[in-house]
Amino acid sequence: MAPTYFRREPGIEVSNGHRGSALSMPNLTETQSPKAALRASALALRNALPSDQRAAAARTIAARAFPVDVQSGTIVSGFMPLKSEINPLPLLRKLAEAGVQLALPAIAGRGKPLIMRAYNFGDKFARGQWGIREPMPDAPEVKPHILIVPLAAFDRAGHRVGYGAGYYDITMKALRANKKVVAIGIAFAAQEFPEVPATERDERLDLVLTEREVIDCRWS
Repeated sequence: MAPTYFRREPGIEVSNGHRGSALSMPNLTETQSPKAALRASALALRNALPSDQRAAAARTIAARAFPVDVQSGTIVSGFMPLKSEINPLPLLRKLAEAGVQLALPAIAGRGKPLIMRAYNFGDKFARGQWGIREPMPDAPEVKPHILIVPLAAFDRAGHRVGYGAGYYDITMKALRANKKVVAIGIAFAAQEFPEVPATERDERLDLVLTEREVIDCRWS
C-alpha cells in the first residue's frame, strides 16, 4: 500500500537557520575528493557527540509524529546501527506497533542493489559484511514503500554522503524505477552541511529526520 505524502508536519520546526558546521571541514588536498573530506568531517562531528545525547536524539525522533502516512501493510525498511550512527530502532519499533511491515537490508554484492528482507523484532540475525546484522537468508524479500536511510552527511536539497560504496543510491534508483518510494534520511542535526557534492549517480532524499526538525527536501 503506497504512502500518502505531506508537505509539512504541523507543529514541527522545518527551518531554524542551522546549516551544519562547514568551518569544521578540513582543507582539501589533491588526494582528497570533496566527498571524502566531507565524510571525514561529518563522522568526526558525529563521533564527538556524547552517547547520552545520541540516545536522546533517537528517542526524540521516535516520539514525533511520523511525517508520512503509514497504514497496515506499508513496508518500511530500516537498518541496524553501527558505531556512532543514530539508532533508528526506537522509530522502527513505533512503526511496527502501528502495523507497518519492517524490512532490513542485506548486501548482495558490490555494485548491486541491497536485498530488503522482512524483519520482525525478535527475529534471529545473520552476520553480513562488516559484521552488520541482517535478516536470515530465508526471510522473504520485500519491496519497501519507505526507506529509512543511514548517512554520514546531508544538505537541505536532499543530497547525502554515505560511506562510499553507493549501496543506497543503487537501491533507491532500482526501487524508484518501478514505483514511488519515499527515502527518509535519519541523522543528528550536527551532520547537516550547507552543500553536499552530488553527481548524476546520486539519489536524493525526500526528507531528513533529526532531533531538531523534520526537513522536507522535496521543495528545495
